[in-house]
Amino acid sequence: MDDLSRRALLQAIAAALGVAALPSGWTGIVDAAVADEKFSFFNASEAADVEAVAAQIIPTDDTPGAREAGVIVFIDRALATFLSHLADDYRAGFADFQASFRKWRPGAGPFASLNSDQQIEFLKTVDRTPFFESTRLLTLLGMFTMPKYGGNRDGIGWKLLGFEHQASFQAPFGFYDRDYPGFAADSERTR
Repeated sequence: MDDLSRRALLQAIAAALGVAALPSGWTGIVDAAVADEKFSFFNASEAADVEAVAAQIIPTDDTPGAREAGVIVFIDRALATFLSHLADDYRAGFADFQASFRKWRPGAGPFASLNSDQQIEFLKTVDRTPFFESTRLLTLLGMFTMPKYGGNRDGIGWKLLGFEHQASFQAPFGFYDRDYPGFAADSERTR
């Protein structure tokens, strides 16, 4: 519990209380938690919207989802560094996503401010766009990649798969070649 960030704590509290049932002013508390994160590619508002999309791709239910795994941190780092060659296309797709959202729901706040059912309803209208497909791929990568790349916080994705991270995988010495007839002779030559 000592390494629990303020952001994760606020998200856990909001999830437990059911953000959709809270008065609209309280959703700002959750948005403020995202705003505390230091992003390189996104601003806080953009990060909140992309995180909301990712959270619908891998939602939180009886197991942790994209939010808990810190997928938004992975997506931000990826687009700012090793996937920077895709950044311009992603940003253009995100602008199209936001324009479609404003057209679909004029006068609404940001996508992240909608409740889950409303978000899913809108995402069904854009689920074949390059932006959504890229976000889906980045979400999956962020959920299951090595934590050092920003996602898969505390190995959450690996735990869901039952994957045990080890520095190296190696069969026990001699197990696979113990019956090799030249093994004893070869080992005698190397002495």
